[in-house]
Amino acid sequence: MNTPAPTGFRCGMIAIVGRPNVGKSTLMNALVGQKISITSRKAQTTRHRITGINTFDDAQFVFVDTPGFQTRHSTALNRSLNRAVTSTLTSVDVILFVIEAGRFGPDDQKVLDLIPPGMPTLLIANKIDRVNDKASLFPFMQKVSELREFTELVPLSAQKPEDIKRLLDTIKPYLPEGEPIYGEDELTDRSSRFLAAEILREKVFRWTGDELPYTSTVLIDKFEEEGRLKRIFATILVERDSHKAMVIGKKGEKLKQISTEARMDMEKLFDGPVYLETFVKVKSGWADNEAGLRAYGYE
Repeated sequence: MNTPAPTGFRCGMIAIVGRPNVGKSTLMNALVGQKISITSRKAQTTRHRITGINTFDDAQFVFVDTPGFQTRHSTALNRSLNRAVTSTLTSVDVILFVIEAGRFGPDDQKVLDLIPPGMPTLLIANKIDRVNDKASLFPFMQKVSELREFTELVPLSAQKPEDIKRLLDTIKPYLPEGEPIYGEDELTDRSSRFLAAEILREKVFRWTGDELPYTSTVLIDKFEEEGRLKRIFATILVERDSHKAMVIGKKGEKLKQISTEARMDMEKLFDGPVYLETFVKVKSGWADNEAGLRAYGYE
């Protein structure tokens, strides 16, 4: 078992890893206390390493939300997402291995196999609020723990503040002693431009549901600040004309709804007025073009 560091101010990096759709981004937002990482029911919503920061009097937690590890489709985009996962695992102090309570399959195992031996790793069984037979949780987690020695076993619901507090208390002793990396008011190391793109991408996924393939992304063409006002010009990039029609909708209604909700979330995040203008463009094959992906900010 890993031994916690001695008492004192602690600061460390914590990776949140798991297969797609186990609730990693929801958990990250709850741990930070602010919406930093976008969420949706669609797999592959998270595409970048997102850093979220929560600072207390005695500790600073630096969480890294990673894309869900992809095992089924070998595109340049998926390879980029997987590189983001594997590179993160070797540069953190603690790992939260997130699974869905009551479910453990081959895709979970593939992620577990990536975790370096000896790394403090907490097994997080998320979504316990969906499990009817609570008595089955401990035997389930014990069975999973036979696959690897976990530092802690933590069943929780990311929706419950008391569970989040318990998880923070559980993580803290495993953080190394040290000075804070970030200022006490910082919540993320990502730029406003990046966060605006992520918010818009979330709304695209939410309004198109399963109609639109995951091969869509958002580019911020222009981000201007005039006092408290932010003027943002964005392009939603899709692969086919049929996808463009899905995003725009009848008489442009769907795009209007997407843009309105995105603007409202941006105004909450930036604490000021936002002017948002959104375009939709077709670029065939963008998700399988290594050079293009780098230009769009993928690793």
